Amino acid sequence: MPRRLPVFLSLVLLGSCQPRYADLPTFSPEHRLPQMVVEMPAGTNHDQRYNPATNSFEPRRIAGLEAVVEFLPAPGNLGFVAGTSAGAAEAEPGSPLPVLVLAEAAPAGTVQEVVPVALLTLDIRGSLQPVVVAVPARPAQRILPLATDWATLNRHYPRVRDFLTLWFRHRRHPTETRIVSWKDEKAANQLIRRWMK
Repeated sequence: MPRRLPVFLSLVLLGSCQPRYADLPTFSPEHRLPQMVVEMPAGTNHDQRYNPATNSFEPRRIAGLEAVVEFLPAPGNLGFVAGTSAGAAEAEPGSPLPVLVLAEAAPAGTVQEVVPVALLTLDIRGSLQPVVVAVPARPAQRILPLATDWATLNRHYPRVRDFLTLWFRHRRHPTETRIVSWKDEKAANQLIRRWMK
């Protein structure tokens, strides 16, 4: 009869198989494409964030309570671009660059190669917050198969921009969030490079 490991040891060994998300490179070594880490899967209203101190994904809290989006669920996988960090001049110094990937739900901790298609800038209570909008690099994972850049996203899926604008405006502070700008994939790629650690 094979010996079983104690549950605690099994969990430690399983946990050690996870990558250290804070140390991942911005670009995948093989394809040189931006990598994103999923924090909040598509289709959920439960906002969670990566905690680099524990290398785990934890609920975002407001006044001690778990943050829940009181609107429609996330329209894509929310997370961050690996290996990025805001500079001192940015809204939240030290925080990674947020990204929304237009795809089916992927579990928190999924690392995925992406193709940026747009850069959305929000003003949340007077603080500027950029968000890279991307699609999966693998065509088989795309829910918008013809969207590969800003022009094709707008040409083939013209209402996506309106929907994302509405969702981001109502995600946290509807009366205190406004859209500053939408820019193309070139602006998104430039910002990724600027935020690289």
